Amino acid sequence: MAKLEMKRYAHKVGVNVHHLEWCTKYRYKMFKQDKYKKLAEEILRETAQRHRMVIRELFVMPEHIHMSVEAPPSMSQSKALQLLKGNLSYQLFRKQPNFRLRYPQGHFFSTGGLANSTGYNTVDVVDNYVRNQQDIHQTSLEAFTGSSTL
Repeated sequence: MAKLEMKRYAHKVGVNVHHLEWCTKYRYKMFKQDKYKKLAEEILRETAQRHRMVIRELFVMPEHIHMSVEAPPSMSQSKALQLLKGNLSYQLFRKQPNFRLRYPQGHFFSTGGLANSTGYNTVDVVDNYVRNQQDIHQTSLEAFTGSSTL
């Protein structure tokens, strides 16, 4: 992603970048297939655009989602997470009715999630972390499988 620039608003100058992460209920690997990953990415991009957010980085793992997003100055972290997570769940159930078989109660994602504000100087670190999720998770998995305690 391009270098982050300060944005000018009516009475302030600044950035509002968040690192968001949330997982599926019971950690089911609902995004294991490519078609579901692409569908989730498409829905998240549409939702972000509708609510004037800019997705800096997005990575959909089989059972959780990482993203770095620029939000409007009046939008809190929890509101950004609520809009993205809630709309994704709603749209997935509409476009993939078979997901109701796994989640008959209608709760696609577990409660909560990570909503972390990103400082101007650390935004590149967070973007890199989100971009390289596959490598990060693979490395930590190899560390556990190589140990003699498991």
